[in-house]
Amino acid sequence: MKMCLARAAFLALALPPFFAAFPAAGKTTITVQAGAPGKAISPDLFGIFFEDLNYAADGGLYAELVQNRSFEYHVTANRNWHNLTSWELVNRAGKGAVAIDAAFPLHPNNPHYAVVEISQPGDVALVNPGFDGIPVRAGERYDLSLFIRQLYVGGRWDSEKQAGALPLVARLETRDGDVLGEAAFEVTLPEWRRCTATITPSQTVPEARLVLVAKDRGGIALDEISLFPRKTFRNRPNGLRADLAEVIADLKPKFVRFPGGCLVHGNGLGNMYRWKDTIGPVEQRRQQSNLWSYHQTVGLGYYEYFQFCEDIGAKPVPVVAAGVCCQNSGHTGGTGQQGLPLEQMPDYIQEVLDLIEWANGPVTSEWGAKRAAAGHPEPFGLQYLGVGNEDRITPVFRERFEMIYNAVKAKHPEITVIGTVGPFPEGEDFDTGWKIADDLRVPMVDEHYYMSPQWFLDNLSRYDSYDRTRSGVYLGEYAAHDDARRTTLRSALAEAAYLTGLERNGDIVRMASYAPLLAKIGHTQWNPDLIYFTNTVIFPTINYHVQKLFGTNAGDTWLPAKIAGTAEAESAALAFSAVRDGTSADLILKIVNPGPAPQSLRIELDGARHLAAEAARTVLAGDPLAVNDRETPDAVVPVTSKIPVGPAFDCESPAHSLTVLRIAAQTPKPSR
Repeated sequence: MKMCLARAAFLALALPPFFAAFPAAGKTTITVQAGAPGKAISPDLFGIFFEDLNYAADGGLYAELVQNRSFEYHVTANRNWHNLTSWELVNRAGKGAVAIDAAFPLHPNNPHYAVVEISQPGDVALVNPGFDGIPVRAGERYDLSLFIRQLYVGGRWDSEKQAGALPLVARLETRDGDVLGEAAFEVTLPEWRRCTATITPSQTVPEARLVLVAKDRGGIALDEISLFPRKTFRNRPNGLRADLAEVIADLKPKFVRFPGGCLVHGNGLGNMYRWKDTIGPVEQRRQQSNLWSYHQTVGLGYYEYFQFCEDIGAKPVPVVAAGVCCQNSGHTGGTGQQGLPLEQMPDYIQEVLDLIEWANGPVTSEWGAKRAAAGHPEPFGLQYLGVGNEDRITPVFRERFEMIYNAVKAKHPEITVIGTVGPFPEGEDFDTGWKIADDLRVPMVDEHYYMSPQWFLDNLSRYDSYDRTRSGVYLGEYAAHDDARRTTLRSALAEAAYLTGLERNGDIVRMASYAPLLAKIGHTQWNPDLIYFTNTVIFPTINYHVQKLFGTNAGDTWLPAKIAGTAEAESAALAFSAVRDGTSADLILKIVNPGPAPQSLRIELDGARHLAAEAARTVLAGDPLAVNDRETPDAVVPVTSKIPVGPAFDCESPAHSLTVLRIAAQTPKPSR
């Protein structure tokens, strides 16, 4: 990273001691006050933000293998879609037809279902290929469930209705029609009933399909046709894709923000995300189109989000709309914000209060009882609640946000409400949002920004001057967007350097999360993203490795440090942070060298006591334009080794690198 001499001189004079400019040659000394009490910083600093964007939920983290399982796809989500999208009727040896009906819905929230009519006996197959194929493994179990209703036996217009059973076979097949496994049902009742079976495929096939075969003349209604791998994350029913959830868990996030994002305030008031619609039996949840032009089954709903947080040891941070819809609603280009009518606000505020009771209330409360009935009698321990997301800070927004905030504060002062200050790091919305936070004394505000790598490097001291008497900061969405919106090592190192600044300011910056988290290859609406995936393979980006290194090497105390080196000629920038983990008492040093030359360092640990004689040294380094993608998944990965350490030791910071040194604390020997 080249800088002119004037820029180098400015850095040498103006930059604080955590960030130093020094020449490519020579040695720089970093002195850490390792024995100092240090400054307490947030133990919840590094977390994740999940939004159902880029097929992150359906077709992604949510383990459902059937696409459009309840025939609710609609043109409002995608102009090429209809209720039978992803389904095809194939007349094999018989003859039949398929239609969509809504006369006898399974539930008012799930109004549509398929009707398969067989006019000529034989094999009439309703085929679903899932999301780019259904991946199955030989010998593993797959749980099938579907709702079935008999409409008639024989002909629809027969003068006398026949009695009897209609056979239905569910198969997993290859694309060529080879049967991998099957289960048989008999459709006998004129009312909806749920049928279940387990299918164990005989082969491993990455692109199988589910086939429902009807054989006899008659009519059958079908809805909520579902196929799940038995091996979900933590083996949860209606659970998450195990390998993808594990990669997220490996980040060791301290919190999870969900379900969005712009998804929360939605495309118009009717598309706002309403948490009550996402709990209870999946066939009774209200599905809707997605602001990102596809569909939400909400099978991954509030219960599943909270359960996932608990499973990975992360605090839940749900976000609710602030009584307004997205300003980009209705193809209006930023002028589509509408507020719920004021006469509806009391009911909406109660909905927000009910969420807190559902998460934290006793089983004797109305909503605590519903949580317990779902299988979780113990409270989830909700601490944070986001209200609003990247909203235009208008009078309509302020009026409704203030109503919600005051109600939550009055009834649940134990909940930390997180406000919003718009989508940019500065500007009118940012300033007005902060004024509202000041006026109301909102505990925390949510800042968002997507900028170039250079912007991040130029703003490492952004939070140094923030007033500690004002609201805390949650950096809810950020990413360094490199050229062509790629996840290069250059962008990852810019983010790493910025994270050292967040650690230094961890007393005012309480939480931070990269965005977006997930993207399915071939189905992205936004780039870059942290983790790319297909049905069978996961591609963590270089930026993912940065997040993991910070998440697994977090501390709760920041230690002061000074960097001393020569400052002349062209220079490279070095970002540095030292923290202590209060649980293990380990000392953790992070060094970011985004420059083109390696740097020789002398590290001095003033006042250090009872530290191990060697440290784990993890380095992420390489070509600054390298990308971990489908073609080169491991272009740049962390490499860990051991190095000797002491009160003073030498260490090299490679060009274009993040280095993490973790020095374990040792129990002192008892004195004689």
